[in-house]
Amino acid sequence: MTHATELSRWLNSSALSDSERDELLAIENNADEVQSRFFAPLPFGTAGLRGVCGVGLNRMNRHIVRWTTQAFSEILVEDGGGTVAICFDPRHDSREFARCAAEVFAANGLRVRIFDDIRPTPELSFAVRHYKCAAGVNITASHNTQEYNGYKLYGADGAQLPTSVSARVAERMAQIDIFDSVKRVDYDEAFADGLITVLGDEVDSAFLDFALSEVTDRNAIPAVADELRVVYTPFHGAGRKLVPEALHRLGLKHLHCVEAQMVADPSFGTVASPNPENPESFALATELARKVNAHIIIGTDPDSDRIAVLVRDAANTSGYRHITGHKTGALLLDYLLTARKAAWRLPAKPTALKTFVTTDLTRRVAEYHGAQCFDTFTGFKYMAELKAELESSGRGNVIFSYEESYGYMIGDGVRDKDAVTAASIIVEVTAHYLARGMTLIDALDAIYARVGYYDEAAVNLVMPGVDGLLAMQELMARLRNAPPQTIRGIAVESIHDYLPEGSNVLRFNMADSTAVLVRPSGTEPKIKAYILALGNDAANAAEKAEMYASWARNHFSD
Repeated sequence: MTHATELSRWLNSSALSDSERDELLAIENNADEVQSRFFAPLPFGTAGLRGVCGVGLNRMNRHIVRWTTQAFSEILVEDGGGTVAICFDPRHDSREFARCAAEVFAANGLRVRIFDDIRPTPELSFAVRHYKCAAGVNITASHNTQEYNGYKLYGADGAQLPTSVSARVAERMAQIDIFDSVKRVDYDEAFADGLITVLGDEVDSAFLDFALSEVTDRNAIPAVADELRVVYTPFHGAGRKLVPEALHRLGLKHLHCVEAQMVADPSFGTVASPNPENPESFALATELARKVNAHIIIGTDPDSDRIAVLVRDAANTSGYRHITGHKTGALLLDYLLTARKAAWRLPAKPTALKTFVTTDLTRRVAEYHGAQCFDTFTGFKYMAELKAELESSGRGNVIFSYEESYGYMIGDGVRDKDAVTAASIIVEVTAHYLARGMTLIDALDAIYARVGYYDEAAVNLVMPGVDGLLAMQELMARLRNAPPQTIRGIAVESIHDYLPEGSNVLRFNMADSTAVLVRPSGTEPKIKAYILALGNDAANAAEKAEMYASWARNHFSD
């Protein structure tokens, strides 16, 4: 079917509203835009569907939501039915998309538990487990910019759907019609009939109980409460309620929130990007931190599954140093292993999980403490799968899992990234070291002195649209078919291609103990390069990381 034919089918569908039809009529003579919207359905990425909002097959809209939900419903009914939990973030159309999904699930005989307002992604995972649901759906585009939205699917374990099940959903979507096959029931009627139940404060309370139970030393924050000052921003997102509540319950007295960003705003009006990976997103938070002389700044992304921390640093011209996700994870793991051993809370065979593109500092920290560390592909669904496998087989007890892009999973209540629990632990760790006259930077330096000097860098090449997709494929093919033999004069000792194992990742192991990894993003239109360097000292590690990052920037632009 041609792009024009598919456009015509949409225009002639009675399912479209007048405004949706007008949107398509406005672009019907723009061949490039028609191709962009109708060249293929949105693909299942690392965590489900994600795309630019708009009308069309390759856009996020209510028809895509209904179509996906119908396919997912049929799979769930075939597997025994049950209840589905639904959550949503503050983005454009998120509430409407959540209600659309609820109507389709109910029409297919599935019961629905839907949150009354925006909630963090980890609370959705928690709710699935807490209520023993068959599945969950979260309407979110995580940290993407305002034009995006998405649809994350979860299984009964509270984890993102494994690839095998998401493949079944995609196959079913291909078998049914996006308009004619969808079953729907009126939301209010389904609610009146008891098919839809609304979730509220009762889940918040249970989720917070879990998050705070993961704090090892409940005296750490109260011991320095008069001194410790923290600035927090939710970037206009779902963390605005539960993160401050968790920290207040832990005894933090001086929490300063960036008020302009405590308001839910689908346009993210005060930041260019609501991504905590970007230091520039913290401009307002840093300004406030300077005023109150805060020890740390923490920021959670719009669905509050990722979190970043900035630490007061006299050597930094801005006054605050952005601690990367690589390093934050190493700090948290080192503290958890130390504190839980001291508190007799460390299980047998303590285990950490990280992704292949995350620093090897994590492994060295785990080994230093006599713990295990395993690698997974990018995505917390893989971490959840490995956690279940290790624990069911008795091979390990996973206490901490993380990836370099600021996602951390702690404990057993959630099977996804969890910025609410991570915020609690980050402030606990900060308080622990403050009582000893140390910052998180000092603590990180102490870790380096024990296990080695590591540094990391990342290079992102944004490649939007159909042309970008083809360019990414061509770049990965070029790296496979004609890989570099040297990089900046250093020999490539070996190459590991993870594609046969199920992940489109290339790893170049260098003669100087650096690893360079390249992969297309599963959630954004970009190619990513990850530099994992080991040096003789901090300066040498940083120099290596920048040298290889420079190569990647130049190579990607060829």
